[in-house]
Amino acid sequence: MFAMRTDYLSAHEAATRLGVSLATLYAYVSRGRIDSRAGADGRSREYSANDIDHLIERRQAGRGAAQAAAHSLAWGLPVLETRISLIRPHGHYYRGESAIALAESGATLEDVARLLWDSGDHDPFAVAPAHAWSEAVSSLLCQPGIPPLERTTAALPLLALDAPHTHSADPRHRREHAAQLLRETAALLCGVHADARPIHRLIVNCWRADDAHLSELVRCALVLCADHELNASSFATRVAASTGAGLHVAVCAGLATLSGPQHGGAVARAHAFIQDMLGQPHPAEKLRERLRRGDVPPGLGHPLYHQGDPRGAMLLAKLSATPSQPAPLRRILHLVELLQMQCGQRPNLDFALAAMASAYERDANAALAMFAAGRMAGWLAHALEQQESGSLIRPRASYVGRLPARED
Repeated sequence: MFAMRTDYLSAHEAATRLGVSLATLYAYVSRGRIDSRAGADGRSREYSANDIDHLIERRQAGRGAAQAAAHSLAWGLPVLETRISLIRPHGHYYRGESAIALAESGATLEDVARLLWDSGDHDPFAVAPAHAWSEAVSSLLCQPGIPPLERTTAALPLLALDAPHTHSADPRHRREHAAQLLRETAALLCGVHADARPIHRLIVNCWRADDAHLSELVRCALVLCADHELNASSFATRVAASTGAGLHVAVCAGLATLSGPQHGGAVARAHAFIQDMLGQPHPAEKLRERLRRGDVPPGLGHPLYHQGDPRGAMLLAKLSATPSQPAPLRRILHLVELLQMQCGQRPNLDFALAAMASAYERDANAALAMFAAGRMAGWLAHALEQQESGSLIRPRASYVGRLPARED
């Protein structure tokens, strides 16, 4: 387990989060409302992120519950309690354990799933894979024109018809059901039948069999993708699960949400950008041209990581350690250097996944399928937690349209 600590932000980060000037930030400090301490360089000051969040919460409460709720839906304050994952400016945690450290330690997606699902000593993956799929599901694998997310979304409701323990209240049954579903979705995303292989090896076999470095890279990517708190797809999964819907249907909501251009579609945009730049004889000039016309490259920065997305940094570092780097990879790594130099922002997870696929000459669908295979562990964790809470997610809307005609 990794001990949690109170996070501190730079003056610029603190003022940005509060939406105030530096002078106002310093006034809050002088009044004792925000704690500060000396920075690592001994000259600057750092400011308590917890105090800033509490100040925002009190300020929003003063503006009324409706305004506070509206702000919370867009990168705002927390709206649901969870024990699954936590995001800090330096990285994210799964039930108190650093996701970066888990990836570095050799953990697999299955290890992380057991942690996210709070399985304890019970290993839900010890149960052998279920019987063969129905003809309706198997036939989807024979249609190469169907993209991975669409194939998986079409198959899951059909798999639910024959799945055991779909509505069991027993915690062990629920987690065994989730383990089976995680294996099945990974297989569907890859276009193969499910088996007991570790999921990262199943994916690597579809990309480039017997590549040890790729296997390690995919394992890390799946661990880092497994969950990221209450993102759009996890929230959609929880809403579906809160109605009493089974796990198959709940994660379908997650898959549908991931397909949107503002979520998983960001991976596809990053992939298209990388492919375009790889075809340029002078990428530095092409990048400057894009920036001059206001065309910001996709896959850079992250609202929750002001110093750069540590998930993207870790994957790109491991990608750069690839033995005997092929020419496409060398050009991708050069592009990363150009982006950081000309844009001042670091590539995030979306860019890193797209870079992995591009380096191994895979398309954007392969990168998105890998993202979905990893995030499935988190969606299942959120669905299980929401089902066990027994509560329905049903927020109210603030109506701002035309009012009804006055009745006499």
